Amino acid sequence: MRILILKPSSLGDVVQALPVLRLVKSHLPASEIYWWIDSNLSPLLENDPDLAGLFPFERRRWSSPLRWDELFASIRQMRRLKFDWVIDLQSLLRSGIFAWLANGGLTVGLEDRREGAAAFYDIAVPRPSFHTHAVDWYLSVLPVVGVPVHWNFTWLPPHERVAAGLRAKWKLAAVTRIAVQPGARWANKRWPTGHFTELVQRLSAEDGDLEFVILGGKDDMESGKTIAACAPQRCRDLTGRTSLPEMIEWIRASQLMITNDTGPMHVAAALGKPVVALFGPTEPRRTGPYGQTGRVIQWTALPCVPCLKDTCAYEREFECLRAISPAMVCSNVRRLLGDLSS
Repeated sequence: MRILILKPSSLGDVVQALPVLRLVKSHLPASEIYWWIDSNLSPLLENDPDLAGLFPFERRRWSSPLRWDELFASIRQMRRLKFDWVIDLQSLLRSGIFAWLANGGLTVGLEDRREGAAAFYDIAVPRPSFHTHAVDWYLSVLPVVGVPVHWNFTWLPPHERVAAGLRAKWKLAAVTRIAVQPGARWANKRWPTGHFTELVQRLSAEDGDLEFVILGGKDDMESGKTIAACAPQRCRDLTGRTSLPEMIEWIRASQLMITNDTGPMHVAAALGKPVVALFGPTEPRRTGPYGQTGRVIQWTALPCVPCLKDTCAYEREFECLRAISPAMVCSNVRRLLGDLSS
């Protein structure tokens, strides 16, 4: 049996969709499962033990008509595999069209009315409620195809080669390590850099054995540098310096994560790491760290929270995040560290 899963982006969404892969493979161990994914995220799933292969989606490259021959070649390759099931977990017009073009025996997708993708499915699965978590919505496609839902699987299997490389390169000490993620895609999802700096200072002053690993992409390098400068002996500034698999293994090697609402937050949740998540405009019941929404810190006193928008229109910009004080977050982190040591 051949199965195609479509979930090209983003990092957090792909991570949250992985339980669908794990459970299908567990239920149908002889099946060949392929994944359609944005080429920038391909390293996340390369050599995944449950996948037979990837179909990279070259979003930027294929935006030019000069490259459409490559796009059509990818579609022809999909069709040649004669998929029995096509499962679209992206539910946008683009993915719906690709799901239809794959010409599978049965096409199942999520019923999201934003772009009408459901018109391309044989079965569209509605979100049970507005507040249903994304992970639970993705999993709701499985009963439709007769796959039982359980939690007896490893969400993100270890990358042993990558982990060994980290140990060899960085000489990881046996310390209490906190991963810090100061970046996010939306500006109004980013807790102020100054707040992160004060938090690291507070925690460093209270516990001399803590190490902070500052993660993020190249866009986060300025923030990373600023935060690391407040406690240079305690901080590893890795912003812009890790591959995607390396970032995952750094989180695995940490005891706790302090993060904005962004993809690495979902990685930490998938790894079972305690997460202190700082939320502003988004709804944690829908997209918070799965199984840990009670650890989300959100300033709900403002009338606009959560606005679910990627821009801020409040009279004092980003007040929903500014109002979350470093002292408040520090208290939550200390409590979690106490639970870990007890």
